[in-house]
Amino acid sequence: MNPIISPEFVSTGQFLNNGQSVARGGHKSSGSKRLINGFADVISIDNLLQSWKEFLRGKRSRKDVQIFALDLVDNILCLHQDLAGFSYCHDLYQAFHISDPKPRNIHKATVRDRLLHHAIYRILYPFFDQVFIADSFSCRLNNGTHKALNRFKSFAYQVGHNNTRTVWVLKCDIKKFFANINHRILKNILSEYIPDKDVLWLLDRVIDSFNSGNPGVGLPLGNLTSQLLVNIYMNKFDQFVKHKLKIKHYIRYADDFVILSEDKDWLLHILPKLADFLQEALKLQLHPNKVFIKTLASGVDWLGWVNFPHYRVLRTSTRRRMLKKVRGDLKVGTVSSYLGMLKHGNGHELEKKVMEIVKNC
Repeated sequence: MNPIISPEFVSTGQFLNNGQSVARGGHKSSGSKRLINGFADVISIDNLLQSWKEFLRGKRSRKDVQIFALDLVDNILCLHQDLAGFSYCHDLYQAFHISDPKPRNIHKATVRDRLLHHAIYRILYPFFDQVFIADSFSCRLNNGTHKALNRFKSFAYQVGHNNTRTVWVLKCDIKKFFANINHRILKNILSEYIPDKDVLWLLDRVIDSFNSGNPGVGLPLGNLTSQLLVNIYMNKFDQFVKHKLKIKHYIRYADDFVILSEDKDWLLHILPKLADFLQEALKLQLHPNKVFIKTLASGVDWLGWVNFPHYRVLRTSTRRRMLKKVRGDLKVGTVSSYLGMLKHGNGHELEKKVMEIVKNC
């Protein structure tokens, strides 16, 4: 699920490109990009206050947030002083389990630390969003699930020459993605883009605040910074796919990616190259049970929908879960949300079922 990103800060990030400062939306020349914002920008009182406003949305009723807000000014000043004096330490996480639908271990940071995560995110996201390839869709402003599905449909038309030829799809999933992010590799990648050593010090504090059982490995699912950091990590793979292997019809959504082609043998040929790069450069492995090559005509299950050449239908498990939730929660917002989702595919029959449930209850 994409984070709520405030449009007003998207233009704040700047970077150096061949020695030139470039604002979002401006001209970008070729060459390495370096973040121009520094440590002072991240920890400034203004950035912390703006981050608090964004963090607060939808959380005002939560007890830990209310407690922090009681002494908001003092808490923000204390955080700023700890950061400015390089005495900041990240607190421990609260762990809990969710099913969405599969079981996940979530680690929740304190309000103080989550506020800092937002402050970091406000500065880093606008810069890195311009570094990422166009076809990376997870946790990016205006680049969510529906955009990814539409891009998939567009690629299918291109590869299939308007559905006149067979389209083969290679679908891959990375095994235990968040749990296997290597801290050393991540820090090295960050240092390629961030010249300010104090910003890197702060990122080290956040990255090293968690491990998945092995020291120096893993990021927590609950952190806003984790969503950005995994995209930065996987950008190495994206760049390899696009610029080294020259693969045009590639789309990635978090740890799930697809490649479309007319040639099944070519997909079989590149698969070991993809696996080798992930293992050697990023210490990641493809999930052995979630890698397949099949035709689009047979139906490709991706991002909750089963995609076909001319249409897509909701995955059976997603359909059942949706109907169960509607029966248990008839709030206008919940029903409207599902009806909106169904408009992105062939969901007319499901729409009627949802409305029938609402009518009968």
